[in-house]
Amino acid sequence: MLDSWRVTFLAGALAAALGCQPEIVPARYVPTDAHDAYRHALEVSGLSETALGRDWSVAAAAALRSATEIDIPFKETNYIDAARAFATSYAFAVARGQRTEIQLTLQPTSDWRVYLDLFRLPEEADGEPVHVATGGEGDLRLAFEPRRDGRYLLRLQSELLRGGSTTVEIRNVASLEFPVSGHDTGSIGSGFGAAREGGRRAHHGVDIFAPRRTDVLATSKARVRRVDKWKLGGNIIWLEDRERNLRLYFAHLQTQDVKEGDWVEPGDRIGTVGNSGNARTTPPHLHFGIYIRGEGPIDPRPFLQQPRQSPRSVRVDLENLGHWVRTKRGEVPLTIKAGGDEGFWQMEAHTPLLVWGGADRSYRVALPNGIIGYVRESQTEPIDVPVDSMALSRPTAVLDRPETDAAIVRLEHSAEVGVLARYRGFYLIDSREMRSEWIAAPAKTPP
Repeated sequence: MLDSWRVTFLAGALAAALGCQPEIVPARYVPTDAHDAYRHALEVSGLSETALGRDWSVAAAAALRSATEIDIPFKETNYIDAARAFATSYAFAVARGQRTEIQLTLQPTSDWRVYLDLFRLPEEADGEPVHVATGGEGDLRLAFEPRRDGRYLLRLQSELLRGGSTTVEIRNVASLEFPVSGHDTGSIGSGFGAAREGGRRAHHGVDIFAPRRTDVLATSKARVRRVDKWKLGGNIIWLEDRERNLRLYFAHLQTQDVKEGDWVEPGDRIGTVGNSGNARTTPPHLHFGIYIRGEGPIDPRPFLQQPRQSPRSVRVDLENLGHWVRTKRGEVPLTIKAGGDEGFWQMEAHTPLLVWGGADRSYRVALPNGIIGYVRESQTEPIDVPVDSMALSRPTAVLDRPETDAAIVRLEHSAEVGVLARYRGFYLIDSREMRSEWIAAPAKTPP
């Protein structure tokens, strides 16, 4: 029997003699994430070159440039129009030590997909966002812990020709379990960096006061690196959290209940609170420290601080999602953040606003020119009743938007039309077609 290499050689020589060349087979495309897989599917099907497909790509890119600034915790419900390409984004800050959890809820709950993508925003003004994580197809949860303080952007984008509503909830939680059973950061009596020995050294941890023999708990999945006793720390334990690259230091223990080489899970008892070492003259407490190789000691509090505040519920009338409302009066501010008081745009009375979302007691709205912001629900009213009427002495062009170059959708022959809202020299009229229709305001007759 011929060796396999000889078979290969003979087969290649025969192919060359016959003038055969290997077929050109394109490399199989491997998507980087669910959003990328959908984009590629649009390309392969030819849909990326349709008007709606191009709109989807434009919306994805635009969301990375114009994120809504939010404070965490945050909760918002958005309307997604199946006839339009939808993408929105949120920008927020996260401190090292915190774990950010993102939950998306869809209504209806099946038969459509919304893609979650997380980006780290650059520190430089001209830098590009860096993709960090994605929710897999059908995965409506995303969580991450930053390696350093930073700003992040979350993009939500739905597939084409599917609509409904989405509710996104973003909150921060402590990335580590609290190390003393039954206690929290309110029991910390001495913080990181406090002066020691008359200022000759700084405190490289936090002191958590609790009754003697209170359980000391593992803060994360970790390996026990060292169980020892020494002059300053007394009975000590070192844990290694390999996932986070942290060295965790527990000192002044009464008892040590693990041995070197053990693996522990969050909440496992590793010892008890005491006052061994140089803490013999102080009440029982745990000295807890966090160290990073190459950086040294860091403040443990952000890793342990459990934010108490939950996201405020969405308390606006969600029946208005996807519909027009108008301002009740003049000088209504359009704000950058939900519930904000300082507006970047002042709106006149009866300015039309298209409602795209709701957070707390505010609507996220778009002006007819596409500018997006928040307005308090209490400063708006439904748009179904005209605020005025207008007599038409001759056929008047009805436009699809309030612009001088807008397309004419029909001619209005009615003797009178109802005016629902006013915007920059145009009137939003009461349309029998049940759509957004505009006419130019008549020029004022000079006196």
